[in-house]
Amino acid sequence: MFDNVAPGTGKKVRNVVDWRMKVLVLFGTRPEAIKLAPVIHELRKRFFQTIVVSSSQHKHIIKPFLETLKVDVDFDLSVMRRNQSPNEVCSRVMAKLDRILESEQPDLILVQGDTTTALAGALAGFNRRIPVGHVEAGLRSGNLMSPFPEEMNRRVISQMASFHFAATEKNRRNLLSENVQSEKVFVTGNPVVDSLKYMLKNLKPHPDIAALIKKTDGKKRILVTTHRRESFGTAMTGNLKVLADFVYKRPDVCLFFPVHPNPNVKGVAKEILGGHDRIHLLEPLDYSDFLAIMKAAWLIVSDSGGVQEEAPSLGKPLLVIRENTERPEAIRSGVSKLVGSSPGALKQLLEENYAVDTWIKSVKEVANPFGDGKASARIVKIIEEKLASKPLSVRSIQGKLF
Repeated sequence: MFDNVAPGTGKKVRNVVDWRMKVLVLFGTRPEAIKLAPVIHELRKRFFQTIVVSSSQHKHIIKPFLETLKVDVDFDLSVMRRNQSPNEVCSRVMAKLDRILESEQPDLILVQGDTTTALAGALAGFNRRIPVGHVEAGLRSGNLMSPFPEEMNRRVISQMASFHFAATEKNRRNLLSENVQSEKVFVTGNPVVDSLKYMLKNLKPHPDIAALIKKTDGKKRILVTTHRRESFGTAMTGNLKVLADFVYKRPDVCLFFPVHPNPNVKGVAKEILGGHDRIHLLEPLDYSDFLAIMKAAWLIVSDSGGVQEEAPSLGKPLLVIRENTERPEAIRSGVSKLVGSSPGALKQLLEENYAVDTWIKSVKEVANPFGDGKASARIVKIIEEKLASKPLSVRSIQGKLF
């Protein structure tokens, strides 16, 4: 490939990508940071010039995760505003990112998943004819309005991406069915497993969280997360009432709820779940603290996409409080059960599995359907092979990639 002096070492490097190749990595939310952190570290390990950009779409939630995952941000777009709409986020990310693209001229932009930040990054790259790599490509729920707006975001990103890093074979087939060229699709596993394996080896929860886990020893701990837009209103209210009633009636059960800062979540959580000694409403957690609680949980109830990937990695049973899921692999493997949005269905499943816990005990034996913890290495190796075989000027390769 190349024979260079690696930056800061004075040593000649052979068989690694030219360190002058520049990859811009963009994220804005907690799940994006978790999944892109191992990719960022792998890029730098292989001597890519790596520019890390945070939109700060979830500013206060994301900061502690970056510290835990040892990710330094080069540019912070600071787009967070109260009660912002997806359109406002998208326009601000595009405008601010565009100035960085003009000055930095990256050879590739990496985005992850289906957030408004990811959509804006892909659009900004496409408009400047810069290739886009999409991590966790090919997820599909089959319903354009659920999850909203994520399902549409991920589909639009797939139309603009040059490289599609699919977590599973099912994701790959989804892309091929939409006429994405097969040579642009790569099954890599999901880098969330990479992050989880690293974190579990170095798990050091905050003393307050460790004390809370110790205090609830012997209880059946339920971990709840809910924050998706389609859950707001009657669905969220109904589900939280079911959970509150379930805990109230069973002295051996307690509940942990890291409450999302969105006002649509905070208000209803405090109203329905506040004031009970076995229900713990928590501030947004550091990743170590969240994993520590997840590891200690008896059962997880969530509408989160990321939690659907994390639960199998920890061998924890999960009730998915959504109408559909873009991660059917977890359902098919037996780790998760799809509840739907009916509070009555959630009540029935809670009661059934409390009475007979065969499924809950069986989950720990299920193999992880989302990978082996080597996804980031596969992703970067593919980038290395694809970019190293091209001239350094992105403009000269755009015709073959788009």
